[in-house]
Amino acid sequence: MTTLVPTQQLEDARPPGPARERVPARRRTARLSWLRRWVSPVLLLCLWQALSSSGVLPEEKIASPIQIAVAAGGLVSDGTLGAATLVSVQRVLVGFAVGASLGLALSVVAGLSRIGEDAVDPPMQMLRTLPHFGLIPLFIVWMGIGEMPKIALIALGVTFPLYLNTFAGIRSIDRKFLEAAKTLHFSRRQQLRHVIVPGALPQALVGLRQSLGVAWLSLIVAETVSASSGLGYMINQAREFQQTDVIVVGLAVYSLLGLLTDALVRSVERRALSWRS
Repeated sequence: MTTLVPTQQLEDARPPGPARERVPARRRTARLSWLRRWVSPVLLLCLWQALSSSGVLPEEKIASPIQIAVAAGGLVSDGTLGAATLVSVQRVLVGFAVGASLGLALSVVAGLSRIGEDAVDPPMQMLRTLPHFGLIPLFIVWMGIGEMPKIALIALGVTFPLYLNTFAGIRSIDRKFLEAAKTLHFSRRQQLRHVIVPGALPQALVGLRQSLGVAWLSLIVAETVSASSGLGYMINQAREFQQTDVIVVGLAVYSLLGLLTDALVRSVERRALSWRS
């Protein structure tokens, strides 16, 4: 006896096609999802421009996107933006190098021994609770209004996230790996290279990303308090003359530099932690 099966059931029962036919569709979807992320920012810019053109957003309060783009072009062409950005990047690099070196060294000392933890961790926890922006007047009294207080403020902001995360990463290493290293008669240097650094690296990279964010935030505050060059100085000068377009250009450059450094760290993270995937 023959049983008739509906066509739709036959279509549903059909085995899925080969994988090579589905992969391109997923790739196209991924590309489209990347494009979709730009839709809302573009719509917001269009709305901003429309409100500015209609007078709802007055020019003296906030410039329109077109005015900001024109101001950015002028600052780039006369070299003002490039020179200010170079000064700010140099400050961040120096302050970050000092703070990162200090944070990593202290975290290793505290993480590898109980004596080191007892000596280093209590003062670090006490200093961590201080709002480091509140130390600006003290830094100016100690170091004047030159470059030193700005670099010290950035270094102080960088030190604590990197210290806390690296210290936690070292302490979270499974003791079995350390005991196995001792059983294999690894030297202290070999333990650092083959056990401690790989074990603490994921947490340390998280601290590195947080430290870079604090570095840019500290730079913004330091340059708006006392500076005669850099992006903060450019923004302060624009505030005096109510040039909202220049202020937004400076803030946008801060944001782009922060995104760029975060992307660099994430790239390093993907390469360094490729073994996890």
